[in-house]
Amino acid sequence: MDRIGDISLFLRVLDLGSISAAARSLDLSVAVASQRLKRLEQQLGVRLLHRTTRRLHATPEGAALAEQGRVLVEDLEALATDLRRSGAEAAGTLRVTTSASFGRQYLSPLLPEFLARHPKVRLSVDLDDRVQDLVSAGYDLAVRIGVLADSRLVARRIAANRRVLCAAPAYLERRGAPAVPADLAAHDCLVLTGSQGRQDVWTIADREGRETVVRVNGRFESNFGEVLRDAALAGLGIALHSTWHVCEDLRAGRLRVVLPDCRVAESGIYAVMPQRRLVPLRVRAFVDFLEERFGGVPPWERALSAPAGAGTRPRARR
Repeated sequence: MDRIGDISLFLRVLDLGSISAAARSLDLSVAVASQRLKRLEQQLGVRLLHRTTRRLHATPEGAALAEQGRVLVEDLEALATDLRRSGAEAAGTLRVTTSASFGRQYLSPLLPEFLARHPKVRLSVDLDDRVQDLVSAGYDLAVRIGVLADSRLVARRIAANRRVLCAAPAYLERRGAPAVPADLAAHDCLVLTGSQGRQDVWTIADREGRETVVRVNGRFESNFGEVLRDAALAGLGIALHSTWHVCEDLRAGRLRVVLPDCRVAESGIYAVMPQRRLVPLRVRAFVDFLEERFGGVPPWERALSAPAGAGTRPRARR
């Protein structure tokens, strides 16, 4: 029911002094205009107009509605104008959340370019490894890595998330390199902990696709990928890392791929949004921008395939 439209009609009647003049200005018949005014009075349970032979006058209740309702109608019209304008051009505040490491390494350097392309967009970026509730926290978008579980969200995959086992040369020289996945059970492994528990069960597939499930252990665990990367670089054990996280270390030889002929199941990197009937243009523009920069062969995989002066580069698997 168009109550705002009926209030707008009521205001037009007061401004023009008659129902017929207001109806003409809005391209309505007098009968329809009268019915809508009567409907508004019934909904509100008050009389809004005194009808005299010459002119219509507002009742005290009608005067109160005119005073406060005019502000509401004008604000709504201004909002509609802004929304129509933003529908043609990305505008407004875009609130984004993503993991701290990925956001700092790969999103942060791109943000000035996105803002230059869309000068009417404002960015609010939250780097947090916790999985935020996008709806209750008011985020437009999250960049998430791994398996998605929340069915209330809409996700677009923007890149593959390839993972490798890796360790520092010093560790491999001291302990030897595992020859088959089952050997991992006898090694010091660096374990990620977090909202999904202790991720100490690793599934590794050989060249023929046969999978081995290994429960790993070690003296070091953390809920933060950067800490596990530092531990791997220090020679404390074997880590399971996304290539985006350690590509420069692999390329420089600070880390080496363990079990290079085996494969860890890859997941994805996703742009995740709350379900909406109309996705704001600023959100669509940002997702398209991420797909443009990360789609195909993402920059971290290109870094691995570039020539390196030292170290062992892993075999690229997609």
